[in-house]
Amino acid sequence: MVAMAKLLLVLAVAILTISMVESKLKETNNAEEQHQLERVNGQGGQKNAKGSLQSSQCPEQCLRRCSQTRYKKPCLFFCLKCCRACLCVPSGYYGNKEECPCYNNWKTKRGGPRCP
Repeated sequence: MVAMAKLLLVLAVAILTISMVESKLKETNNAEEQHQLERVNGQGGQKNAKGSLQSSQCPEQCLRRCSQTRYKKPCLFFCLKCCRACLCVPSGYYGNKEECPCYNNWKTKRGGPRCP
């Protein structure tokens, strides 16, 4: 019985440690994305975004933008993230990113495009 109690205690500590690490990783990723967005937009991140959309218009615009792709879930996820940050979604289903400089210039860590 004592062995079982020790095992449960170790398991609880392990779960707590894992959740703390995950939380810290999320904070780090959010801070990195915010830093990158600030570099793209100037200094203020979302506050200085140049787009003319309201964030409530993003779902409709991203559904349009992603309607022709096979990969709808990731397209919508990243499009919504970019739209909320940049307040802009390029016209058409592909390309035309020059219409939204923030959307166009937001890159991944590897230098690839973050926004579809």
